[in-house]
Amino acid sequence: MFLNSNHSHTIESAIRAAAALFEQSALCFGHGTETAIDEASWLILHAMGLSPAQAPDYAEILSEEQVAACNAIVQKRITDRTPAAYLTGQAWFAGHCFLCDERALVPRSPLAELINDQFFGLLDGVEKPAILDLCTGGGCIAIACAHASPEATVHASDISNEALALARENVDLHGLQSRVQLLQGSLFDPLSERYDLIVSNPPYVDAQDIASMPDEFSHEPMLGLAAGRDGLDLVRIMLRDAADYLKPNGLLVVEVGNSWQALEQAYSHLDFGWVEFSNGGHGVFVLSRDAL
Repeated sequence: MFLNSNHSHTIESAIRAAAALFEQSALCFGHGTETAIDEASWLILHAMGLSPAQAPDYAEILSEEQVAACNAIVQKRITDRTPAAYLTGQAWFAGHCFLCDERALVPRSPLAELINDQFFGLLDGVEKPAILDLCTGGGCIAIACAHASPEATVHASDISNEALALARENVDLHGLQSRVQLLQGSLFDPLSERYDLIVSNPPYVDAQDIASMPDEFSHEPMLGLAAGRDGLDLVRIMLRDAADYLKPNGLLVVEVGNSWQALEQAYSHLDFGWVEFSNGGHGVFVLSRDAL
């Protein structure tokens, strides 16, 4: 127990104690938070039944039941190395709350900034855009696109039935059943339409990074992470076939993370437009249908 039930603890002291323990335990903060204090705040507030989206009264004293709940969730985070989002069952992406569990990756893509910032102008002049979220996982990118562009029609595809079941729960949670259509199949296989924008955060982790990943990543479905020796197994198919599913002025936006160098080496003839983000993140390119 990191909190002694015989002593009084405020929210602030509980968060600081948990953060110190997380740092001592060398946890990885790569699933929605960046620091031990952020991770501790999320978990302590959740254990107390409070929302991490609202600032609490940090001087509030924890009850005995809340102390027990905090001890349990902090211990599980350390012992099992389970990402916080899986412990809470929630994740935040592009300013929206989503259901999150081990059926899909924890959402953490820098694409959230692109979506929230009016798609960086990529859809300017398109009145009712057709958007495809390829490899949707839990549906967060597709749903965020629908919120950001109320006139858009959004399709979301994934090969995993388990991930799509979670995506369906998230679509229902956000009340977007009439605007977000979920399709099951490998990449473009279930599709028959053309889109103004195809956006994707596919599996792109190469074999070397897979072998050296912190334990936290072992809780996520490997299907959503691993993409062969150089991380480009799925991206190669996208580059080969995407033009067939884009409208004449359509654009392809794909996150490849650390595999960006391998991509540029393999496709030196393509002029990738690499997106610059204000809030951090890298390895996202934009290509037009004509370039493809």
